[in-house]
Amino acid sequence: MRKFEEIVGSFPNVSVQAIEAFKGKFEKTEHQRGDLLEQQGLISNYLYFIEEGAARSFYLREKRDITVSFSLEGEFLTSMYSFVTRKPSYEFIECIEKCQCLRIKHEDLQEMFLSYPEIEHAYRLILERYYIALEEQLIFSKFKSAKERYLELIENRPKIIQKASVGQIASYLDMSIETLSRVRSRI
Repeated sequence: MRKFEEIVGSFPNVSVQAIEAFKGKFEKTEHQRGDLLEQQGLISNYLYFIEEGAARSFYLREKRDITVSFSLEGEFLTSMYSFVTRKPSYEFIECIEKCQCLRIKHEDLQEMFLSYPEIEHAYRLILERYYIALEEQLIFSKFKSAKERYLELIENRPKIIQKASVGQIASYLDMSIETLSRVRSRI
């Protein structure tokens, strides 16, 4: 829980009392590689924090899965659209290796906001980081060459290269496995 405390404690103006209360609402969970944390068509009821491991978010389109993001140790994750709107998720979240997570129920999080407004502020900062990462990924995938996308992934998130399959990386980078292999061979 040390990573969690460091992350939450890094947000400005969050009291020790709020952090302790917030921690108390999270439950520990353990998941195996391939386990689904969220499923398309179901409402996302949990916000997760990855203490150990890695996960990916993906969609299914024409019997192909398309990886849209990866989450690593020290990061929060959920099907944000579903978690916020309370509507069924468009995505799946799958553990790509054994994961130890903390999770909080949507209702418990809402109660925390009422009791500790500084937690709501911290949550807003988490959402802002999430949104920025999605926007960067959109720009990243639309305006850069395949080589630039791969090099940027190596530079900014090298652990993904170690943890994800070649197919998942290629999908995330919006390229075929063959293109990814060519890019890798030229570096």
